[in-house]
Amino acid sequence: MRGFSFRSLTFMLFIVFLVWSASFDTCIARRGKHWRPSRSNSASLAKKKGKSHGNSHHRHHHGVSKPKTPPHKAPAPPPPAPKEKKPKPKPKPSPPQTGSTTFNVLDFGAKGNGKSDDTKAFQAAWAAACKVAASMLTVPAEYVFLVGPISFSGQYCKANIVFQLDGTIIAPTSSNAWGKGLLQWLEFTKLVGTTIQGKGTIDGSGSVWWQDYPFEDPIDNESELVIPLNNTVQQHPPMPIRNELKGKMPSVKPTALRFYGSFNVTVTGITIQNSPQCHLKFDNCAGVLVHDMRVSSPGDSPNTDGIHLQNSKDVLIHSTDLACGDDCVSIQTGCTNVYIHNVNCGPGHGISIGSLGKDGTKACVSNITVRDVVMHGTMTGVRIKTWQGGSGSVQGVLFSNIQVSEVQLPIVIDQFYCDKSKCKNQTSAVALSGITYEKHKRDIHSKTCTLCLQRCPTMH
Repeated sequence: MRGFSFRSLTFMLFIVFLVWSASFDTCIARRGKHWRPSRSNSASLAKKKGKSHGNSHHRHHHGVSKPKTPPHKAPAPPPPAPKEKKPKPKPKPSPPQTGSTTFNVLDFGAKGNGKSDDTKAFQAAWAAACKVAASMLTVPAEYVFLVGPISFSGQYCKANIVFQLDGTIIAPTSSNAWGKGLLQWLEFTKLVGTTIQGKGTIDGSGSVWWQDYPFEDPIDNESELVIPLNNTVQQHPPMPIRNELKGKMPSVKPTALRFYGSFNVTVTGITIQNSPQCHLKFDNCAGVLVHDMRVSSPGDSPNTDGIHLQNSKDVLIHSTDLACGDDCVSIQTGCTNVYIHNVNCGPGHGISIGSLGKDGTKACVSNITVRDVVMHGTMTGVRIKTWQGGSGSVQGVLFSNIQVSEVQLPIVIDQFYCDKSKCKNQTSAVALSGITYEKHKRDIHSKTCTLCLQRCPTMH
């Protein structure tokens, strides 16, 4: 019994232990809040949630897909090569910025092709230059600018403006561009210290005027003694230089370049050619300098004075070539302190004082020196001409070292000047005093004479 009891007890305890162990494992499996997932379950859960663990060392078999590693970021492609740019046309030049002192007419719309009207562009360029002291308006070389009648007014302009002329300016040949009664083409008024300089040309297209009006006035009355060089104009008028004429040109022929009411002005380097009438005129000016420039027109072009001075003082003209159809230099009333030297004259009518005293007016001219001048093929040499009936005086005149060749009348003093077939003979006239001639040289083809046509009421 003892044996049975001990064995039975041992057996029963073993059975109880087994039952208790089974119940304990079951309890652990059912306690959800104490359940801890294994690493494989964690991976499966992460997979379901879309998460991946790149650092997992577990390998999955039996059809379980391997976690995907994140793709490596592809390197950015190189930037595309820049497209080859086609050269762009040069932009049109714009007007100069504020503070500029140079104003090119091309920057203001001038074409410079000789056909387009560039008058407005010149006006705009001048208006800009006029506001700046010591500025420069440039007319560039290798361009031809068609410019109508224009006034470069200076009443409110700054001083010392330079007009740099290296191109060519031509006058229109259509009568529509001129209106009626214009006395000048290019006019500079009320300026101080202005200079026109350069190697350019001012062309007045005079031929179209000369054919319509061969002479504004009859030929000088010295033609009674000599065969006038411009007699061929009456027989064979010049042909027009263009075929674009629209109607007859106005009867009043303009001066090509005129200065009026200006002080300290200079013209140098340029050429003025084929003016309808006078080429270069200074009226009511003081402090005038003209040098190293040229005037060029045919000897048979009517009334085309080279340089015309009127009511002007303190004038110096030198180193200049003058070829025209009238006086190379004409000195009119109101002129004083005029000095002319080293000038070539011809063809033309020589260098003249007058005509003075027309229609009974008073004329005064004084302190005139003309020296070291060469004249070739001119109608007269040095000349003084006054109308009868006038008053005033010509005094203090020196003609020195005048060389003439093929000049028909080297020295002329005419106090009965008349531009008509017949003039009334009057006893009053402009008085002459202090007139000196020295060192004149002539060739065998030139006459030597001092003329006083008709009567000489006053001569000293």
